[in-house]
Amino acid sequence: MLDFLRKQAQSPLIQTVVVIIAVVFIFWGVGTNLGGSRSSVATVNGTEIPGMDFSRAYSQALDGLQQQFGGRMPSGFAEQLGIREQVLHRLIQAELLRQGGAEAGIRVSELPVQQRIAEMEVFQEKGKFSLQRYKDVLSQNRMTPGSFEKGLKSDLSTERVQELVGDFTVISDNAASRWQAWSNEQLKLAYVKLEPAAFESKVAADDKALAAWFEKNKERYRSEPKVRLKYLLFNQSDDEKEIKIADEELTAKYEQDKESYRQPEQRHARHILFKIEKNAPEDIRAEKKKQAEAVLAQAKAKEADFAALAKQHSEDASNKDMGGDLGFFAAGRMVPAFDAAVFAMQPGDISGPIETEFGFHLIKLEEIKPETVRSFEQVKDSIAASLKREQAKALSFKRAAAAYEAVMKAGSLDKYSQQEAGKVQVTEPFSRSEHPQGLPADPKFIEAAFSLKKGELSSIIELREGYAVLFADDMQEPEQPKLEAVKDKALADWKKEKAAELAAKAAADLLAASREKKELQTPEGGTVTVTGLLKRTASGEENAPPDQVRSDAFKLAWKEKLPAAPVQAENVWFVYEVRERLAGESKTDDDVRQQLSASARRDLLTAWLASLQNKAKIRISLRSRDDEPQQ
Repeated sequence: MLDFLRKQAQSPLIQTVVVIIAVVFIFWGVGTNLGGSRSSVATVNGTEIPGMDFSRAYSQALDGLQQQFGGRMPSGFAEQLGIREQVLHRLIQAELLRQGGAEAGIRVSELPVQQRIAEMEVFQEKGKFSLQRYKDVLSQNRMTPGSFEKGLKSDLSTERVQELVGDFTVISDNAASRWQAWSNEQLKLAYVKLEPAAFESKVAADDKALAAWFEKNKERYRSEPKVRLKYLLFNQSDDEKEIKIADEELTAKYEQDKESYRQPEQRHARHILFKIEKNAPEDIRAEKKKQAEAVLAQAKAKEADFAALAKQHSEDASNKDMGGDLGFFAAGRMVPAFDAAVFAMQPGDISGPIETEFGFHLIKLEEIKPETVRSFEQVKDSIAASLKREQAKALSFKRAAAAYEAVMKAGSLDKYSQQEAGKVQVTEPFSRSEHPQGLPADPKFIEAAFSLKKGELSSIIELREGYAVLFADDMQEPEQPKLEAVKDKALADWKKEKAAELAAKAAADLLAASREKKELQTPEGGTVTVTGLLKRTASGEENAPPDQVRSDAFKLAWKEKLPAAPVQAENVWFVYEVRERLAGESKTDDDVRQQLSASARRDLLTAWLASLQNKAKIRISLRSRDDEPQQ
């Protein structure tokens, strides 16, 4: 379940394990970009994951990404990250976790559900649970007590499963101390970098060696298959120019879709966060609340500057420097307790401490932007454009279908072209990677072209901006060129490869000489770079080598100064010497213990989920992006 209000009740551990998408912590997106289908997107051991759940989760992920990019995410970025696949993976793992708990006999009675609801501040008035407020808040968010409590019970079962799995992890004082010392260790390096480019001048031309090398590597020079097309193109834009939309049609469409032009009430707020780590002990929670109450008293003082207090005290790194400014947001965009508090305030009100899964918040409401409905004049042009696209698509298909029928009656595309001069377009032979200018830049067009056999006519191909009919006039199979035809390129590639071999040999020789002298030697014409003290995981230090070198150096035994072999990083070879090594402080604090415990719990839960997944019967029915209707 991904219902808005129950996010407060979801366990943080499963979020850590299965949520791959990084989002700004305070925001939770709502709405859908995928149409809200009721059909399932996957089945896990016979239990369906509804399309509606996927739509909500996908929209949340997109909203989170958009917030990170200031509301304007780069085109195609979500597809590049594979957000759809990540969201589906998260939902499948959540279902596996629920089923695993049920199989283990873990049950949650009604009493914990009632207790959790009573503890949620969103349902409280003057610090006590209010049945009327409970019903009102659920009603405002289009939920019933039955559906909310059913979902909350499912989440509590999941939390119980995680707690029981986590109870098997034990972090001893000795383990925590050793980890602290290990993580705080530092070392200083001296290193020599050997780049292949520096050795290319030492590679002498050798036709015999080049020929032998080319024989082993000739497949990389094989040409791509090519196709020569004859095709008919029916551009949607051509039909759009001919379409006129009457004002009555625009008005009717506006009234039909008027609800979609409604912009809900938005509120502008600031907050000061006193952050609490997951599973923090009660004494830390109490201390944080005490701090929040002290700052609240300052914020409510006459002429207090809330933004200045946020810059001084807030632990929300994402907006601390902006005075805790969260900008405008609609109901349902924040975690439930925070959301409920904001939408119960008036401009100028300061509320808190409000507890959420992130800690205690002090909130100031700056401004209310009332609900509005965009006027007909504001959206008239976009409605007209949308209707033109719809009608033009239909006209384009009608033209394509008529032409296709005419081709069939004529007996061939060539005979059709004699009847309809100028309509059939012809290309030069082209490959998948290199297209002639003017060819539709649509993957479906290219895919259809290379799926044809020589002399074959396609069906009507639907494109993003119209339709096409293709005929494979000629197909050219891949060719294996002779060395003479690609000699310049082959020679350059061979030289780079030989230079890399020389660099690797030079690195091995330098390391051997250094080990013999028991210290790093300076190669002829080369230089030795010396770093400052490096940490295991830090980055950006002056003169620091690539991470592969740093990692290799920290793996050396304390008595060793030189590595067993040169380190290759990004096709460059490094030979290094450890000049200085400092042991890390082994004092263990509560933060370290909590980090180790959380890591161990994550590892154990991840392993258990993997085991459940290996035994599960999972069927995925989520359609690919290409199969979806165009928005």
